Amino acid sequence: MSIIVNLDVMLARRKMRSRELAEKVGITEQNISLLKSGKVKGIRFGTLEKICRTLDCQPGDILEFLDVSD
Repeated sequence: MSIIVNLDVMLARRKMRSRELAEKVGITEQNISLLKSGKVKGIRFGTLEKICRTLDCQPGDILEFLDVSD
């Protein structure tokens, strides 16, 4: 996939655990885990907004486009 999820990096930078983020954002820890692993096909803008607000970051800090086409 060309979209890389760097949520684990932002959590480490903010010294926050997935469980704490899940509680503050209002989603399950399992969904945070799926998002961190890149196993999701999408994310609601509302959820992304809450994550960014909680981690004090921009969407581009969490999501990265990597062009893998040859």
